[in-house]
Amino acid sequence: MAWLRLIRWQNLLIILATQLLAWRYVVVPLRDLQQIPLLLDGTGFSLLCLSTVLIAAAGYIINDYFDIRIDEINRPGKVVLEKRIPRRMAILTHTCLNLLALAAALALARRAGHYEWLLLQLACILLLWFYSTHFKRQFITGNVVVSLLTALTIIVLLVYEPAMHVYAARPRFLQTPQGMVPNPVWALGIYAYFAFMLTWMREVVKDMEDYQGDASEGCVTMPIRWGLLRASRFVQALSVLAIIPLALAGVRLLHARWMPLGVYILAAIVLPLLLWTFYLPRKATQKHYEEASRILKCIMVLGIGSLIIYYRQAHG
Repeated sequence: MAWLRLIRWQNLLIILATQLLAWRYVVVPLRDLQQIPLLLDGTGFSLLCLSTVLIAAAGYIINDYFDIRIDEINRPGKVVLEKRIPRRMAILTHTCLNLLALAAALALARRAGHYEWLLLQLACILLLWFYSTHFKRQFITGNVVVSLLTALTIIVLLVYEPAMHVYAARPRFLQTPQGMVPNPVWALGIYAYFAFMLTWMREVVKDMEDYQGDASEGCVTMPIRWGLLRASRFVQALSVLAIIPLALAGVRLLHARWMPLGVYILAAIVLPLLLWTFYLPRKATQKHYEEASRILKCIMVLGIGSLIIYYRQAHG
């Protein structure tokens, strides 16, 4: 149980579900549309997904490894390193997970004949290391790095699957035998943007939640430099920047007679996010920010769920 807590198994499930649903409901249907085999078939996608999840798990371990003193202040009851798992065992596991991730990525790169793709996984591993040692304690930098890495779980599908490249310069909606359907590149781009923005928002809220521990360790996070109220206003601005394109996408889908997906985006994602935006600055306590972070994670899960509706309406 201690190991599951250390690798944040719930977050790993969200990463797995995000990549799996995006692949199954956006990438796989291209096989029928183009009548060509996919690089990311069952085997190819399994290698990519395994690499992604292992790198993420290793990232959570190294983050806790360097954050023991901060976590003992912010959440003493949840610290497992040194109390239940030796630090030496944790760093060894971190190394093994990254090596396994690179091995899976190497197998996929060899299959595609693009060994340079390994640089992407290597870059993610290095970013997670430097995030834990340096970026996390810096103003804005750490938040943006984590947000970018989250968005990459979707963007890699665009990079690795050659069938997606065909649609890069095409209109947002395509005419198919089933009718008008959203351009798959545009669809995944929206999801990647959504993942980036909401992760950035959540990372700042988590910094607000960890204000005391971070300050004691000399971190220069946004809440420490700007104060909690100004940081809240910044998160609200990010929320508006997330809401606007999502709302426009929902309205555009309604105009294209994609009623179920358009209604879902507006009612299950845009509206809760709008309410959350007004909810965030109501209190300035650790418990409140913890709750706000939890709600935002639920909204992210609702966003992932829209992929199911997308697929059923496009191919149902």
